[in-house]
Amino acid sequence: MLFSMVGSGGQDLQSAARHGRRAPRDTRRGGTIGCMTSTTPWDLFALDRLVDDTERDLAAAVRSFVDRRVRPDVGTWFDEARLPVRELARELGDLGVMGMHLEGYGCAGSSATAYGLACLELEAGDSGLRSLVSVQGSLAMYAIHRWGSEEQRTTWLPRMATGEALGCFGLTEPDFGSDPGGMRTRARRDGSDWVLDGSKMWITNGSVADVAVVWARTDEGIRGFVVPTDTPGFSAPEITRKLSLRASVTSELVLEGVRLPADAMLPEAAGLSGPLSCLNEARFGIVFGAMGAARDCLRTALDYARDRQIFDQSLASFQITQTKLADMTLELGKGMLLALHLGRLKDAGELRPEQVSLGKLNNVREAIGIARECRTILGANGISLEYPVLRHANNLESVLTYEGTSEVHQLTIGRALTGESAFR
Repeated sequence: MLFSMVGSGGQDLQSAARHGRRAPRDTRRGGTIGCMTSTTPWDLFALDRLVDDTERDLAAAVRSFVDRRVRPDVGTWFDEARLPVRELARELGDLGVMGMHLEGYGCAGSSATAYGLACLELEAGDSGLRSLVSVQGSLAMYAIHRWGSEEQRTTWLPRMATGEALGCFGLTEPDFGSDPGGMRTRARRDGSDWVLDGSKMWITNGSVADVAVVWARTDEGIRGFVVPTDTPGFSAPEITRKLSLRASVTSELVLEGVRLPADAMLPEAAGLSGPLSCLNEARFGIVFGAMGAARDCLRTALDYARDRQIFDQSLASFQITQTKLADMTLELGKGMLLALHLGRLKDAGELRPEQVSLGKLNNVREAIGIARECRTILGANGISLEYPVLRHANNLESVLTYEGTSEVHQLTIGRALTGESAFR
């Protein structure tokens, strides 16, 4: 069950998907989708009925990895603003989550829903961990898989699937976030080569990446380029002094006369449809991931309220506490129903961009609300890194605005409803 399941440590996702191995289940209080008792939020919505055995086992394996490898240290990583990216990438590659929803080239070829559930379990650990996997699989690997040449795919994807090679995705610029069409990074032809100049900002994995997918303006429109990060003229200074996503590597990309061969360009991507398709892939993972952060906060608040004694009774016995828990459970359950529905639409090839916007807008907004409310239940303890609640809340401040701000998604939904574009 997804609310109280724990899989065998390091279970390979590809093997689980192919052979249907069942992972052990944890019956501890407060576990993942659908629990052993009537006291967990997932059980009230009977969400366990909406996933199959393979999806359940894949999620269990990821949760076991997070419990074993991430939870003991993530508070320290957040406090020290660091993440052992290289070590984790290899382990995540062994687990099979890097590009797990892609077919071939060493990728697991899982369903979209299974990938979403993996994102949920990763972000229940920390948004930085889910970002590492999302950027690798849904942005860098997806761009090469969907828009690249066969040579680009065979060169990079197998190594990225194992975590041997890390990727990043260069679209956002210092002055152009929500308006990617205004990008100033340029790629010009010089004989048979391309020469890139410009900069990108807020790039996850940038300073540890082996390859960057960089989008630039050309005389023929916006095109994507596969840029090995050891190319002369490429640098990626790390962004520091962050108050959010501290257990994550965030960088600027600087391109100064970066010379690339003609075959570095992604041949199948022309215009903004290329990068925007990649963003939709990443947003889909966020729809599930945000619910993982919210679940972890609510589970923490439930356990804390049961154990905390105040005025000679448990904090959980007070009406105000119970109304908070009930309201948060309602929003968490509705968010998961929406995520699972969107996952089924994506698996059927029927998911539209505006539907992804519905999920991203609602689930991140509700997740950050749940995190803040849970902090009130924990009182002063809520601000401590001994508990995950404020760490999740801080991380969700970044998730709220990356891959499209709330306003961008509102306007995307509004355009679908009215047939009128309010973007300027």
